[in-house]
Amino acid sequence: MDRVYNFSAGPSMLPESVLNEAAAQMLNYEGTGQSVMEMSHRSKAYEPIIYGALDLFRKVLNVPDNYKIIFCQGGASTQFAAIPLNFMNGSGKADYVLSGQFSTKAYKEAQKYGDVKAVASSKEQNFSCIPALDKSQFRPDADYFYICQNNTIYGTRFTTLPDTGDVPLIADVSSCFLSEPMDVSKYGVIYGGAQKNVAPAGLTVVIVREDLLGKARDITPVMLDYKVLADNDSMYNTPPCWSIYMCKLVLEWIESIGGLEKMQLHNQKKAQILYDFLDSSSMFKNPVNKPDRSMMNVTFVTESDELNAKFVKEAAQAGFVNLKGHRSVGGMRASIYNAMPIEGVEKLVEFMKAFEKNN
Repeated sequence: MDRVYNFSAGPSMLPESVLNEAAAQMLNYEGTGQSVMEMSHRSKAYEPIIYGALDLFRKVLNVPDNYKIIFCQGGASTQFAAIPLNFMNGSGKADYVLSGQFSTKAYKEAQKYGDVKAVASSKEQNFSCIPALDKSQFRPDADYFYICQNNTIYGTRFTTLPDTGDVPLIADVSSCFLSEPMDVSKYGVIYGGAQKNVAPAGLTVVIVREDLLGKARDITPVMLDYKVLADNDSMYNTPPCWSIYMCKLVLEWIESIGGLEKMQLHNQKKAQILYDFLDSSSMFKNPVNKPDRSMMNVTFVTESDELNAKFVKEAAQAGFVNLKGHRSVGGMRASIYNAMPIEGVEKLVEFMKAFEKNN
C-alpha cells in the first residue's frame, strides 16, 4: 500500500527523509553495530545524539543562553502538575486563560496546589475563539500566567501574546512547536509534547528560564523537578532515547530547508490553501473566529453528522486519513503540521471539491 496523507493531530506524520534515514540505520547506527533503540544512554555512542539534539534545539529555536532545555517523559499532560509544583511557590497564585480542553485540564490540575484564577474563558463560545483579555484581571503578584498557545482540538491560536508584565508567561506549545520562529525571551517557560512537530510520542520538551529553577516545593517528585532534570542533562534516569534521536533528525531536516523562517512560509501556504477553500465552500464551514485561526489544526463541518461521517469514510478510502474531529466536538479536523507537504493539502482540497459536487 502507498503511504497515505496522514492528518492526525498526533502522533502525526514525520518527514519521509527522516524516516528513511532512521530506517537505513535501524540495525547499525553509524557503524556501532547496534540500533539507537539498544544503546545505553550513558554510552559514548549515545552522547553525541542527546547533546547534539539539545544543541540543535537551541540553535534552531534561537534559545537564549539563560534558558535550560530539558527532555522529559510523561507527555505534556504531566507538566500540568509539574508547573505549579515548580513555580507556584511564591504568592501561591497563578492566572490561567481557558481557551480549550487542554488549558482547562491544566487549570484544574493546578487548583490542587494553590490559588488559581481563570482570568478569561471562551467556553461559552464553544472555544471557537481566543477569549478577550482584560489586563485589569491579571494579578501582579501571581507566580506565573498560563496559556495554551495553539488549541489542537478547536483549531485556534494566540496571534498576540498577553502582556503579563513581570509575571512569567508559561505556554503549552505542543501543537505549534517549531512551526515558526518564536521569541523565547518573552516566556518564562515553554513546553510541548513532541508527537506533532518534533518527534515520535514519548518525548516532552521543556524550555525554562534559569532564574525560575530551584523553587520546587519539597513534595515535588524528583522526576518532576526541573532543576534536577536540568542539572543532570535530562539523564537523571533513562531518557526516551529513540524519540530524542528522531528529534535530532527532525531538527537537522528543519535546518536543511532553511530553518524556521522557511518552515513558517511553508505552513502559512498550506493553511491559506485550505482556509481559502473553506471560505468559498457552500458545504464545508470553519467554525473558528477568523483572526484566531490555527495554522496547524484546521477544523471544519458540514450541515449534518451523517454527512460528516460520510466524508471521513470516503476520504480515508481515498488516502486522506485521520480527518475525524476530536470526540468532544465532532466534525472534521485536518492537522497540517510541518511534515505535511503542500501537495497533501492541495489534493485534500481537490477531494473536498469533488465530494461537495457529488453530495
